[in-house]
Amino acid sequence: MSRTAKPNAARRSERSRQAVLTAARELVPELGYARVTIEAIAARAGVGKQTIYRWWPSKGAVILDSILALSEGEQGVRLPDTGELAADLRAVMRATVAEFADPVFEAPLRALTIEIAADPDLAAMYRERLAGPVDEAKKERLRSAQRAGQLRPDADLDLVLEVLYAPLQQRWLRRSGPLTDDYADALVDLTLRAFAP
Repeated sequence: MSRTAKPNAARRSERSRQAVLTAARELVPELGYARVTIEAIAARAGVGKQTIYRWWPSKGAVILDSILALSEGEQGVRLPDTGELAADLRAVMRATVAEFADPVFEAPLRALTIEIAADPDLAAMYRERLAGPVDEAKKERLRSAQRAGQLRPDADLDLVLEVLYAPLQQRWLRRSGPLTDDYADALVDLTLRAFAP
């Protein structure tokens, strides 16, 4: 007599979670953030609305997790450290430009940015789960450059990151100009001149 195996609830839950995150990422570019609802995400994912509310407090939280899920499995955030700060920052900034141009990232990230401006709880979650760890990895690379004498030892690392990234984010948000490798390289050169030892 054969016994039927009991369904694995954890596997089913993970499948549902992934379906929700995929649905959220797909719906934002299709419908626009304002028209995406928890109901639409649930319908696309094939789950009940309550399943989503059990895991996420808001639509913005689902979108944040959908972006985070794109990098799941990576072993933390680390920037390249070849010993040459300019080359490492150019590689990172070029990757950022490519990410901002990738529709898989761009539409949900733009939607999340809008939602963060209006939702302090989501903004705190974003800082804790995404921006904070990424900024800390960037600062660790800058500390390495300070130890190597490639960056002023008294440089305010938060300010260095703002000088490096704020123009890129501003251009992306306002769609005020092209995001190119040359633009990314120019921001690196400008930042390194400003904080040279």
